[in-house]
Amino acid sequence: MKVLVTGGSGFIASWIRRELAACGHQVLVFDHQDRRQQLADGEEFFLGDVRDATTVTEAAAHVDGIIHLAAVLGTQETINNPRPSAETNILGSLNVFEAATQYSLPVVYAGVGNHAMRLIGTGCYTITKSAAEDLARMYNLYRDGGRITIVRPVNAYGPGQSVAAPYGTSKVRKILPAFTCRALTGTEIEVYGDGTQISDCVYVGDVARVFVQALEHTAEYGPTERPVEVGPLESRTVNDIARLVAEQAALFTGLEPVGVKHLPMRPGEVPNAVVSSDTSTLQQIGMTAADFVSLDLGIRRTVDYYATQWLPGYREQGPSHSKGGVLQPGSVTVTMQSGDQILSAAEVARAVTRDRLGRA
Repeated sequence: MKVLVTGGSGFIASWIRRELAACGHQVLVFDHQDRRQQLADGEEFFLGDVRDATTVTEAAAHVDGIIHLAAVLGTQETINNPRPSAETNILGSLNVFEAATQYSLPVVYAGVGNHAMRLIGTGCYTITKSAAEDLARMYNLYRDGGRITIVRPVNAYGPGQSVAAPYGTSKVRKILPAFTCRALTGTEIEVYGDGTQISDCVYVGDVARVFVQALEHTAEYGPTERPVEVGPLESRTVNDIARLVAEQAALFTGLEPVGVKHLPMRPGEVPNAVVSSDTSTLQQIGMTAADFVSLDLGIRRTVDYYATQWLPGYREQGPSHSKGGVLQPGSVTVTMQSGDQILSAAEVARAVTRDRLGRA
């Protein structure tokens, strides 16, 4: 299949694109920012905004299926400014569903893992993403050509995820990059609330596999009866996740694990909340969460990524050498000379941290 990936330059999208290519599919990246310089070999780019119905319909005319990821993210961010999320997440999704139905294309729509929160009060992100799920069900039930499967990942994490302030330029704070960057720089991890809330995390490579398999299933058999929920078999608290990150980061820095600092919960967050998934729904597309990357291994891979791709540059060059005052992963180039020794990630991180602290 040739697959249109909306929001195709994002974190999850980048992993889905690789998975599509590995499965023999062609990729048409759809994004409102011109990032064609990031395309892999064989990929194509379509510049457009999902809020523009004509542009979406034109792009849909050139593909055999759609993975719809484009969205405005954030919890308290969308409370303070709800209009962009309403326009993109509802109207944009409506445009994608309408175009797909016109051409009878299979679609996989990225729902939201905390969909149940809309019943007890949450941000505009969850409200609008859940509204689009309702639209998808309407198309499947009442419109000829409606073939939309909903996939609901919980918190996706892994190498390549963008970093928010004060360590990066992303406008949305994500749990693993926030915890990891603080731990690697010897700063206490900030947790909103008492940390006993459940906020399940799933490795992004597993999320990508589910999306691609869900699209293949939808193309052959039609949409699944229930949303496909993507998460781990075992739930962990936010405190558990913070502890794992701190311990793993300490292996790189050679210092004691950082502590945890608890802060008041932000607007849109619910005390003692449980964000988890019904992994039995994966059976609809022939998958099981038992095959997913464990949280321990996933955090180890993630910390390794930030320790090697982000931390050395952040410490050695400082913020004055980075875009917007913050270095991004992959922004540092190391030139090797003949006879130079290649250090492990742990050795690099320990050397940088010790140099900063003046320790031998």
